[in-house]
Amino acid sequence: MTPAPDSPSVRFAAERELAVAAAREAGALLRSRFQDDFDDYGVRAKGDDGDVVTELDTMAEDLIVGRIRERYPHDRILAEEAGTLDGDRAGGSETPRTWLVDPLDGSNNVVIGLPAYVVGIALCVGDAAAVGVVHDPVTDRTWTALAGCGAYGPRGRLTGPGRALPPAGPLLAWTQGHGVARDDPAARALKEVLEVRSRRLLQLWAPLLTWAMLARGAIDGFVGYRAEGVDLPAGALLATEAGVEIRALDGGPFRGTATGPDIDRSFVAGRPDVIPHLLELAARGAGAGVR
Repeated sequence: MTPAPDSPSVRFAAERELAVAAAREAGALLRSRFQDDFDDYGVRAKGDDGDVVTELDTMAEDLIVGRIRERYPHDRILAEEAGTLDGDRAGGSETPRTWLVDPLDGSNNVVIGLPAYVVGIALCVGDAAAVGVVHDPVTDRTWTALAGCGAYGPRGRLTGPGRALPPAGPLLAWTQGHGVARDDPAARALKEVLEVRSRRLLQLWAPLLTWAMLARGAIDGFVGYRAEGVDLPAGALLATEAGVEIRALDGGPFRGTATGPDIDRSFVAGRPDVIPHLLELAARGAGAGVR
């Protein structure tokens, strides 16, 4: 059956192809440098909250931004390190399309020699993600999603978590935004509940890697508190297209976007039958002000 001319698979196939090629090229660059001594990474602090940026971040970002600019000069780009880069408006009106680039999700891991990092690229039309790509340079695996067309990995279509929850509790992952204070009472209360009520609570320092694990069914759920914005659309699209449901911590619709308030980027994510359990866990932390 031939897709309709305006179907997502036709409209954004070229953008996905570009994103995959750019992510893999950046991934090859990162992989080739990973064995270097961390003193060669040009590590510097990024703000006062413990985040870091390295020369690898900027090199990979410059590569990806350059590839996007070559093909889509009129599109806006929101890059992790460079910030917002407006497109060339000489060709017409302001575009509603924004590329989101996280060239090295897991910089803190790379700095300590931990091979847990990925490259993430998304294309949003307005606030809605149309394309999501996550590439793991360590294993050379790539996961992609087109809105309305499913999510795919090296072994074909992704279907998300599928196993029954084990008696010992679910295998969960946690992330919080860099701007969240370490003594934030809501974050501490929620995380404590998750640690007690889960079989294991992972904190990978690389949210996009976690989204890919959820989309392929390696973990049962993912909980975020005021998560970072640049990597959210690619990861969330990958997960939802794999059948994962994402809800706000109070059980309402999840409305978080890359550029909206970080408080809107608190969530629970899992397959539909697991969501009530995750929301119950979130409610246990509500007494400390979880929103």
